[in-house]
Amino acid sequence: MGTCLASGARRLGRELAALRRTASAAVRRPGPERDTVVQSCKAAGAAIAAWALTGWWLKAPLALLAPWTALTLVETTVYRSFRSGLQQLAVIMAGAVWASFAMAATGGSTLGAMLIALPAMVLFGTYRRFGAQGLYGATTSLFVIAYGSYSPSAVGHRLLETLTGAVIGIGVNACVLPPVHLRNVREQLARLPRDSAALLRTMAEALRTRWTASDAESWHDQARRLARIPAAVSEARRWTMESSRLNPGTRLRRTGPEPPGPDHDLRWRSVTGHLVTITRALDGLSDEDARLNAPGSAFLTRYAELADQMADFCDEEAHALESGSAPCSPRGEEPRRTAEEAWRLYDRLATDFTEQSGVPVAVSGELLVESSQLLRALTSYDTAVRESEAA
Repeated sequence: MGTCLASGARRLGRELAALRRTASAAVRRPGPERDTVVQSCKAAGAAIAAWALTGWWLKAPLALLAPWTALTLVETTVYRSFRSGLQQLAVIMAGAVWASFAMAATGGSTLGAMLIALPAMVLFGTYRRFGAQGLYGATTSLFVIAYGSYSPSAVGHRLLETLTGAVIGIGVNACVLPPVHLRNVREQLARLPRDSAALLRTMAEALRTRWTASDAESWHDQARRLARIPAAVSEARRWTMESSRLNPGTRLRRTGPEPPGPDHDLRWRSVTGHLVTITRALDGLSDEDARLNAPGSAFLTRYAELADQMADFCDEEAHALESGSAPCSPRGEEPRRTAEEAWRLYDRLATDFTEQSGVPVAVSGELLVESSQLLRALTSYDTAVRESEAA
């Protein structure tokens, strides 16, 4: 019980730390975190504007539909706002008309109208062409039935309120800082080397001294989070393509230089996969019994030097991406020197490995193989580097 509570407390602490980092990033620099804040504020502003127009000024009978529609239509792209708006108008129109028919057929009975309207509208909303908007048909039917007015003029009011909210929601999303997701791709790409460098430095510092089970568990958790970023990059690329459609922001807002292509994503997918394997191996040594099979302190100290050097390479690539330059390449003198030094450290580590014996060899060998693959993926030109060393 105590172990479960301690593990839960550690996980909660990591989640709170992640929330603090996200909030700090939203305040300090442009990026996905700040874009999320902007879109949230826009959605809230659109809902308030829709209520002010329909509820406060026009005194509409069921003004709730307008801010509700406006809130849901401030989507992540302008194109999606238009598409969702059309879907939602069709679904809400069907929900309002069908609910009014159900009320008329049951003589105004709320329960009877629900028995007729809701099963049909829930099934109707599952039609794939409606996407996520399909649910709104059933909820609109609930609003109409609960309100109790089902005359043709009342149905017309419902449709007008919905149309007003849709126009305000789409207008706010298209005209007020319209979302352009190209920067999100660069931000996500820069996160990969930046967070990888931080993880490698944290590991290196701890491996030189005394590390705990909590440390190893935290490293593995961070590596698994890193491994999810390439998927987020691919998603951001799709959003970028979609966000350019029907969007005035592609011409009005500065988006910066083009990010590296999809091949860059594949490379970092490999990097994060090797980091996950390395941290899993260290996590497996975190128990007291398993530490008997751990490599010696000399091997781990040398490994820490290699981790520091790989972190330097990651930092250089993160700086290149954040500054809008091309990612590290063999044409850059500083990246070449960093890569050469990393391979020299790896060769020394491999020499230390040949001098080991006994059970710890298995773990040392796994770390050595995965580090070789990690370094190969990071440098992407290890053959050229080794050829220059040989020459």
